[in-house]
Amino acid sequence: MLLSDPTPLIAMPVIPVVTIERAADAVPLARALLAGGLKVVEITLRTPAALEAVRAILAEVKEIIVGVGTVVKPLDVTHAIDAGADFLVSPGTPANLAQALADAPVPALPGCATVSEAMTLAALGFPVLKFFPAEPAGGVRWLNAVAEPLPDIRFCPTGGVNGDNAASYLALRNVLAVGGSWVAPPAAIAAGDFAGITARARVAAALRH
Repeated sequence: MLLSDPTPLIAMPVIPVVTIERAADAVPLARALLAGGLKVVEITLRTPAALEAVRAILAEVKEIIVGVGTVVKPLDVTHAIDAGADFLVSPGTPANLAQALADAPVPALPGCATVSEAMTLAALGFPVLKFFPAEPAGGVRWLNAVAEPLPDIRFCPTGGVNGDNAASYLALRNVLAVGGSWVAPPAAIAAGDFAGITARARVAAALRH
């Protein structure tokens, strides 16, 4: 079975991976990303404010697509769906989580770091995988190496991807998009530097394959 393809949802070259400490920052952040031309964001489940932030963005900034990341157990899937997530992202994918992601009513980017994991997830019907942690796991060289033996799998690499190397990843034919925190780092969010976030988003949005 081919699961829901996230490609239409993550049509931007860069997915900002965001950790929000204060839910009040969520809407200004989303508006800053939109102003820079990025229409998708991944809110990580790393803080108590994460799900409230997801709900706030979905309620007030309807033009942006909101994914929920750092999904590590089936209950996270339930909470993310209840909050209204448009797509789900996991750093890795044990069997019970793979099933929960497969059963979810929205697309998912399940995480992998090896060829065997990528093959297993592709066999389950996931058309696009998160490659994490990209840089420590082999980065551009790994993705180049698997392009021929795994021609039908597309990846969204995250983990060590930044403004300096994003273009190298996006130049690969098996890379759909990249994810990273450099567009909206926690320090910038905490400082209310939304103008800086917009400026970095504008540069990121201009990246293309």
